[in-house]
Amino acid sequence: MTIENCGTEVVFDSTPQRAVSLNQSATEILIALGVEDRVVGTAYQNQPVADDIAAAYESIPLLSDGILTLETLLEAQPDFVYSSFASFLTRENAGERDELHELGVPTYLTEFDCTYHEAVEGGATFEMLFDEIETIAKIFDVPEAGEQVVAEQQRIIDEGLATAEQIEGAPKLVWFYSTAASASTPSVAGPGGLPQTVTEMLGAENLFDDADTKWPEVSWDEIAQRDPDVIILGDLTRGYPGDSAQEKIDFLKSDPLTRTMDAVINERFIVVPGQHMDPSIHSVEAITAVADGLVGLGSGE
Repeated sequence: MTIENCGTEVVFDSTPQRAVSLNQSATEILIALGVEDRVVGTAYQNQPVADDIAAAYESIPLLSDGILTLETLLEAQPDFVYSSFASFLTRENAGERDELHELGVPTYLTEFDCTYHEAVEGGATFEMLFDEIETIAKIFDVPEAGEQVVAEQQRIIDEGLATAEQIEGAPKLVWFYSTAASASTPSVAGPGGLPQTVTEMLGAENLFDDADTKWPEVSWDEIAQRDPDVIILGDLTRGYPGDSAQEKIDFLKSDPLTRTMDAVINERFIVVPGQHMDPSIHSVEAITAVADGLVGLGSGE
């Protein structure tokens, strides 16, 4: 089997039997496809694992708490490497893709991150996620499982879009991802990522859809000037100061500038787990979370 992935031709002589996933979202896709028994290692778990897959996740050896190195990766004797982040497939980390291919280890990198944090050309779509799931399913020779996972993902999307029909007006949104500790230059969602796609699907407006990258660093002065109706808070669990949604709310309510914003005064916040903002099998849940939140807030009238 030969595939084209992020501009690289990847050849598979057989179905993987000793796969290594470099991060949690890749691992969870493999578990959803039911091939965890063929995964000999994973790394970089940065979110709580859902209860329904906890046993399967714990059955996979954790090769590193952080980013995997090439030496540790090769010790696992992988016959396939799967990553959701281009930065993990570098000389400094798990090795460059060409290097691994020369060693006879095929790789797959999510198409969402072919160009690191640059906006995805033409915009990120859930069809890209579905294609990834179905491609991985074909690599492992479980195409039916891929179809079933995609069907469930589509069901969640349809549920969210049905709720979105009740949204009043076209709410103006800011997706606040970065920690409050870096509040002077917060990281927000720009164009070319799934938050932009979710915003458009719900008939809302991303106030930073004119940025140059998926996650631009902006200023609170600029956010206040653009005056969002709703602030979507990324609830991160990395453990860094200011990562949690509550810490972000505490900052917004105490900072001399941000506490004067209408969205903050009226507590028009929607909390979304950080994992839902990045491409993963949980991304579709951002549609239902934001749709439910906007309907509940009655924003954008």
